Amino acid sequence: MHRPLARVPLRSIADSLLRSHPQYHGRRIGPERLEYSRTLTTSNGHEVSWHSAESITRSMQMQIVDALRLGERGKASNLLLNVGHGNDSLRADDFIYILNYCAKSPDPLFVMETWRIMDEKEISLNNICSLLMVQALCKGGYLEEAFKLINFLGESPGIYLVLPIYNSFLRACAKMQSIKNANQCLDLMERQMVGKNEVTYSELLKLAVWQQNLPAAHEIWKDYIKHYSLSIIPLRKFIWSFTRLGDLKSAYEKLQYMMALAIGGNTYVNKTSEGKLYSSRLDIPIPSICELNLKKLDLEENKHSVPSIYCENLDDHAVNADQCTTFGLGVGEVENVRMDMLDIHISQPVMKILRWSFSDVIHACARLRNGGLAEQLILQMQKFGLQPSSHTYDGFVRAVTSERGFSSGMEILRIMQQRNLKPYDSTLASLSIGCSKVLELDYAEALLDQISECSYPHPFNAFLAACDTVDQPERAVQMLAKMKQLKVMPDIRTYELLFSLFGNVNAPYEEGDMLSQVDAAKRINAIEMDMARYGIQHSYLSMKNLLKALGAEGMIRELIQYLDVAENIFCRNNIYLGTPIYNTVLHSLVEAKESQMAIKIFKNMKSFGFPADAATYHIMIDCCSILGCYRSACALVSMMLRDGFYPVTVTYTILIKILLEDDDIEEALNLLDQASSERNELDTLLFNTILEKACEKEVIEVVEFVVEWMHQEKVQPDPATCHFVFSAYAKGGFHSTAMEALQVLSMRMICEEDGSFPEKAEFEDDFIFAEDMEAESRIVQLFKDSEENLAVALLNLRWCAVLGFPISWSPNQSSWARRLSSNYTARKGDT
Repeated sequence: MHRPLARVPLRSIADSLLRSHPQYHGRRIGPERLEYSRTLTTSNGHEVSWHSAESITRSMQMQIVDALRLGERGKASNLLLNVGHGNDSLRADDFIYILNYCAKSPDPLFVMETWRIMDEKEISLNNICSLLMVQALCKGGYLEEAFKLINFLGESPGIYLVLPIYNSFLRACAKMQSIKNANQCLDLMERQMVGKNEVTYSELLKLAVWQQNLPAAHEIWKDYIKHYSLSIIPLRKFIWSFTRLGDLKSAYEKLQYMMALAIGGNTYVNKTSEGKLYSSRLDIPIPSICELNLKKLDLEENKHSVPSIYCENLDDHAVNADQCTTFGLGVGEVENVRMDMLDIHISQPVMKILRWSFSDVIHACARLRNGGLAEQLILQMQKFGLQPSSHTYDGFVRAVTSERGFSSGMEILRIMQQRNLKPYDSTLASLSIGCSKVLELDYAEALLDQISECSYPHPFNAFLAACDTVDQPERAVQMLAKMKQLKVMPDIRTYELLFSLFGNVNAPYEEGDMLSQVDAAKRINAIEMDMARYGIQHSYLSMKNLLKALGAEGMIRELIQYLDVAENIFCRNNIYLGTPIYNTVLHSLVEAKESQMAIKIFKNMKSFGFPADAATYHIMIDCCSILGCYRSACALVSMMLRDGFYPVTVTYTILIKILLEDDDIEEALNLLDQASSERNELDTLLFNTILEKACEKEVIEVVEFVVEWMHQEKVQPDPATCHFVFSAYAKGGFHSTAMEALQVLSMRMICEEDGSFPEKAEFEDDFIFAEDMEAESRIVQLFKDSEENLAVALLNLRWCAVLGFPISWSPNQSSWARRLSSNYTARKGDT
């Protein structure tokens, strides 16, 4: 007979828990009823025989459990008291039904009440009762109380706790992610020399995964193989752990061991009547004070090696997609070798575990963007006779798409359809994201239309971003309707894109009017009301896009109002976020020619301590061009220099623009020379700024000098350059020179850096000299394909040919080009 439990520690634990729940007697439990049999299965799977089949306590326990299930806690407590007061020969087994119900529910409070009755009757706990009590407390979230109970029972003379009790506590620690309680339990196990078994290793692995502690997982593996030979189910848990920790190499190696065991027949896997898989191998605990002389599996010389036809070593090249067989070819190979597996019998439970583990590793490949290894694993599965499931393909598609693009994912999707496998919604979503990234909106939309359920807005956000890029807001409207249909909750990224797509009404380069401003205000209000409905606050980017939209519509009053809002939300808390917000507003004000308001905002910005950056200074220098004040622009350049920002090409472009407002072409050329001497990378816009004024004033010598300067700096002309040069000559009546210059500049627009024309024959046959009616339509198509420079150049050359001017593919040898080169050299020599 065990020594009775000490009263004081027990009451301290139980009473402290019960006192913390003043509404304990009012709690309601589910109404379903329970049928009883002669044997009781505990929440941990143990079967306990009922020894006192005719005793009154069995009936009373059934009544108590029924009362608890019906929520009649007061009645259950009274019945429990009656059990305690009516029988002096009670044993721990007479409370097992009650404790088992409390462990399954869980109902930790009634466990404590039951324990108090047992203590009053001086009934000693056995291991089954102790396990059920710990499970009830752990499942109820009372880890501290559960640990106190384990510690108390472990220190009580005559009570010897079994390892499943500690494992149950470690399982709860892993579930509740409590490393502190887990460490306390491990210390207690070490002090009490409890040892460990395979379940212990499993729970420690869960804790290592939660902590993202890869070294700990490796230590657990090393310790495990010291004491146990490998078996399928523990390997499955190690593979799962290494995939969650991002160690693909270790996960792959453990997968090969699993395949070796499956081929060798050393599986130890059975199935319960409920269909759950479990290890049938005898799990003997490892004492903590000695080493068992178990045969250690030699991982380097495993006698159950996997035939090379079914697997490969994970070499470095395996992670390189270019070194792997393409998926389509791999399927063909699989069909030829699959029959080799007929000689090897592997049970269905083992095949299921293998499929799970392959899927785990393939999904890890998706997370780590390793499409090459994912493809190798798919081929290996099929060679092994394992048909990938939709879940496996989900990981495979995401792995391949992230590395090779959406086209490879679409190929896999077609293979799934051929095999009558329905893709997961997550598979379709991943492919849609890949399509949206490369602006394949038709594919992306078709995939999203197939989705039946989606809990996150990412694929829809990707589609909205693509619509924003290609400026097709009308397609975004359809996708918003799809989101509402699927009840997908938008996030802040959704609203950032909505402000960018729908914040302004007018197309780019069109000015807002009263009607468009009213429409824009309605749209912005609707978006903000939707944000409020979901409790989403503005982000920096959503506010920035909103301010841009207001500026584009010319809604200056609303722009200033929202600037005040942005200052309160972002600027006061983070001065570096404030600068881009101010830049957005300043740019809109300058574009709207609200120069005085821009100056006021700039002064406020400086007085509030927000640092100006290069963009701020360039915007304000541009503001000076509205005022026509070159002196103010120079003062801003001085401030720029003091703040550590040196003038760049855009700085000189704006300054030259201001000078040209006063027709000071000579000083503009001096600034251009200064920009060149400071090794700035001169661009077409800078030269075109001067060419435009020279054309307007019909100063042909300046036009020719700047054009040759462009050529010497290897800056390609654009359509605007052609327009200014041609117009300058045409205004002066030099029509032949105008056509020659147009031809030379058009040639320079399409030539390579070395001056060659690799597509000369195609240009001549399909565009310049083509006599069919579709020639100019083909040129227009180039505009649609965003090849504006090429289209303008070919159109210019075709017109030159139509007008009878000979086309020369050596533009630098034309008399006009040689004359410009000679004059440029002479002028530079004079300076």
